[in-house]
Amino acid sequence: MNCRSQCGACCTAPSITSPIPGMPHGKPAGVPCVQLDEAMRCRIFGRPERPAFCGGLQPSAEMCGDSRKAAMFWLGALEAATAPAA
Repeated sequence: MNCRSQCGACCTAPSITSPIPGMPHGKPAGVPCVQLDEAMRCRIFGRPERPAFCGGLQPSAEMCGDSRKAAMFWLGALEAATAPAA
């Protein structure tokens, strides 16, 4: 499966705890990564500075659903289910 045009859900919904160029402390859930361009594509895709977490997220019918909204919901639920206890 290929990424959906103008989506960027996987670069917005989850938290990322490792450094990202421009976000040295990672990013919180729900915040778009600074590496998303205007077309909602990753500027550092395939580069060594891209976090391993990002490379591990592969588009799938289950994760992406049929819309950006569906992907944000699924990824948000996954984020909540895997968040450390407060």
